Amino acid sequence: MNTYLGLDFGGTKLLIGETDEEGNILNTKRYKTGLTDQQEAVTCIMEALEDYKATTGFQGQLKAAGLGIVGIVNRRRGEWISMSHEVKNPPIPLQKLLEEKLQVPCAIDNDVRSATTAELLLGRGQTSEDFIYLNVGTGLAAGIVTDGRLIRGANNNSGEIGHMVVDINSTQQCVCHRKGCAENIVSGTGFTAQIRREDAAELLDEDGKAKVVELFRKADAGDPLCQKITDYAAKTLACVIMNLVRVSDPDTVILGGGIISDGWLLEKTRNYLEAETMRGVSHGIVLSSFDPRYAGLIGAASLGMDCIRKK
Repeated sequence: MNTYLGLDFGGTKLLIGETDEEGNILNTKRYKTGLTDQQEAVTCIMEALEDYKATTGFQGQLKAAGLGIVGIVNRRRGEWISMSHEVKNPPIPLQKLLEEKLQVPCAIDNDVRSATTAELLLGRGQTSEDFIYLNVGTGLAAGIVTDGRLIRGANNNSGEIGHMVVDINSTQQCVCHRKGCAENIVSGTGFTAQIRREDAAELLDEDGKAKVVELFRKADAGDPLCQKITDYAAKTLACVIMNLVRVSDPDTVILGGGIISDGWLLEKTRNYLEAETMRGVSHGIVLSSFDPRYAGLIGAASLGMDCIRKK
């Protein structure tokens, strides 16, 4: 059996797992991260990979591997440029390091573009050559596919739609130095920011992050503050979706990520979508078919599948 290894590296965890050619997960192991230094992150990845090989091993014949990682990635060169939007250090040849460790072809990409690749090869993208994958999680970002090709951009920053300004009257400054960015309204980060501005500490967990499930539950129960926060988020998400539809003219919009995966925010967002703008989205706005707990892992493994197909 031919298999593929996926490494899903995020802000708090690294999930490593093996899949078959259809994306079915055979084994996984989770490692804590929480690192802010690029070189430390690379060391963590390599040590975890060594541990995975020693303690879990491979069930099939490993054909390729992929790594989906936060930040800026040059997929063509196999380089990890930065953990965030700021480039502070020389790029790291992470693809080469993985290939030396695993002795199989490897590929790396930004985490959201990895998930988009999974949709393209294994998910709803199999029936569409023009779609948008929109991830609503800790942050807000998109993968845009046109004519069956994932758009990357000259600087590998295509899809950073969290920094799309949706409120020109906002006084809230984003890390990108603009004001009124969508990510500061509709995302895990955005909900946390809104709650803090409203001084509603009861809606924050012990780590100071938004209790999103409770926020949605209280909004359903009629809590005025929770309704205010979630309405603003839903209107913002609808604005983002319609802006993207006007830019790339997709026939499908796929939503993924932990904030959106239960469908609650999607149903609220539908109320603010204009039919005239959305008329060309003939396959509709749909949730990703992947389990959000493993979408990043399947996305990473699909990078390996993709690099084999292109050889």
